[in-house]
Amino acid sequence: MTFAWTPHRFAGGALALDVANSVILRFDPERSIDRFAKPDQLEAFFKAAKEFSAERDLLGELQPVPARNQGAFLTLRETIDRYFRARVLGNDAHGLLADFLEATAAILRSADRGSLEAATAHSALRLLADEEISRLKICGNCGWLFIDRSKNRSRTWCDMTVCGNRVKANRHYHRRKKEAAS
Repeated sequence: MTFAWTPHRFAGGALALDVANSVILRFDPERSIDRFAKPDQLEAFFKAAKEFSAERDLLGELQPVPARNQGAFLTLRETIDRYFRARVLGNDAHGLLADFLEATAAILRSADRGSLEAATAHSALRLLADEEISRLKICGNCGWLFIDRSKNRSRTWCDMTVCGNRVKANRHYHRRKKEAAS
């Protein structure tokens, strides 16, 4: 299956979160989709990240993930997701922090400077060290991780135009259906 990497796919607010969000419906085994399952999609993500990532100004001359590092890159993706998701949920993430730092270190030791995997590791480390980590949330519709940069920290969805509209339309549908039934 081929996907289009649209601006919505970069709603996380940080490259590391956008990489983690490349698994769609992560916690629904029947519908879950790994967008990096095909190497051409990883290449397409790299090109789109240069255009749509919130951190695109920090990326410089971004290079794709070489085949030799794809396994380590996917490990990094999973540790980013596990660690930051645990932080948002308030779980004790000390063991996960060690895994996260090990995966990040492995990438930084093996990746070429300016590569997507190095940029992702740097993005994750910036997020870890930044006060924005307190603004991390999980989308109430799709489960993606995102940074809530709203003034009053009230964002509920990763992207109002996609997830917010879906939730509101579903709520409207069920309200109308209930009214029609009574």
